[in-house]
Amino acid sequence: MKLSIKNQEDFWAGLMFIGFGILAIVVARDYPMGAAMRMGPGYFPTWLGGMLIVLGATVSGLSFRMEESRITPFAWKPMIMLSLSFLAFGMSIDHVGFVPALVGVVILSAAAGRRFRLLEVLALTVVMVVLALAIFVYGIELPLRLFWWDY
Repeated sequence: MKLSIKNQEDFWAGLMFIGFGILAIVVARDYPMGAAMRMGPGYFPTWLGGMLIVLGATVSGLSFRMEESRITPFAWKPMIMLSLSFLAFGMSIDHVGFVPALVGVVILSAAAGRRFRLLEVLALTVVMVVLALAIFVYGIELPLRLFWWDY
């Protein structure tokens, strides 16, 4: 039985995760660890490093079973549209309010995909606005201006 790597990208990405995990643990070993209830400065990097090692081992291990896939060209449209949507949200939330800024970010983010179906996007927008209002405004009571006319 011959063991061969079927997906080079996943194999090397997994090794990279393992390397970063080991580096995080090595750097954090001189810091006090603490406990879960009283975390020291070494607690988070050590656990994060351990999770990166597990993730890397999983990704590298799966590279032996999966079939090879070609690397696709870089997706410029999603990167540009998502960056614009986050920028627009951050710049407009103080000027137009939370709800219009959220509507804008959802619609611009949906435009980053391959297909844009208006009814689906409108339904998603309504659901996202209702959930965001329930969580951020009414749940944890963040003092957000909902619309530009609110004070």
